[in-house]
Amino acid sequence: MPFTPFHFGPGLGLGLPLRKIVHAPTFILANVILDAEPFFVLFYGLNYPLHGYLHTFILASLVGILLGSIMFVLERFLRPLYKVFMLESVDTLRLKSFIAAGVLGTALHVLFDSPLYDDIRPFYPVGVNPFYNPVLSLEVYSLCVWMGMIGLTYYACLAVFHINKKLSKKS
Repeated sequence: MPFTPFHFGPGLGLGLPLRKIVHAPTFILANVILDAEPFFVLFYGLNYPLHGYLHTFILASLVGILLGSIMFVLERFLRPLYKVFMLESVDTLRLKSFIAAGVLGTALHVLFDSPLYDDIRPFYPVGVNPFYNPVLSLEVYSLCVWMGMIGLTYYACLAVFHINKKLSKKS
């Protein structure tokens, strides 16, 4: 998507409710990290497809595995921050939860971008994009917005419950 913030919608809408199973911060980041590729292509004027090899399921999965591994290593340093922002609900997520979050998030990114851009080859080395259907653009963007609204609503409920819990303990 030309506007990476749309990818936060699926990240929040799925990542927050599933945060007991997959690492939500990794999932949210995985949904947007692949757009580093078109950013660098545009910013540096590279002679490279806007949506190149990172927008394939193979390399996106490898990026997801790498991201999940890095986030797992950084977990002990970032856990206090995640707790403050209520992004984690359990302390016992294993490496597979981080890897799953990374792979699912990057795959979802490719899946949402594939109907929109003819330069994406999701099943590389196969040179076609069977998902390409620009008629679905409005639906894809709308789905991302709705998922973001669901995620923000879920997050607001988490905040209300968290505040209510703290107030109940003081009483």
